[in-house]
Amino acid sequence: MQTLDTLEVYISAKAFRKEVVQIANTFPKEEKFLLVAQIKDSARSISANIAEGYGRFHYQEAIQFCRIARGSLLETYDHLSNALDENYITEIIFSDLKLKQEHLLKMINGYIAYLKRRKQEG
Repeated sequence: MQTLDTLEVYISAKAFRKEVVQIANTFPKEEKFLLVAQIKDSARSISANIAEGYGRFHYQEAIQFCRIARGSLLETYDHLSNALDENYITEIIFSDLKLKQEHLLKMINGYIAYLKRRKQEG
């Protein structure tokens, strides 16, 4: 039986969060309560919402939490874009994270599609 800790989209979301938080910790100290806090919150929200949706008993609720996770992923991408613009990260780091973000987005969308199919099957 599948558990949250074996759910691939959750595992990937956690890995993405860990990497983003590590990078955010290198930003200038004056950003600690600004961009650093925002990027950490949005990155943490991705896996947290997948987990909360997984714990719901109704497919529609799980789908909604995955949509929120998807929004948080795109918010994190925007924060990373800001970090690039402010020269807190390099183009290489940004490009690597962008690829990981795009892959995670596909995984979340695939999980949403799976949940929709399960909902229709009744």
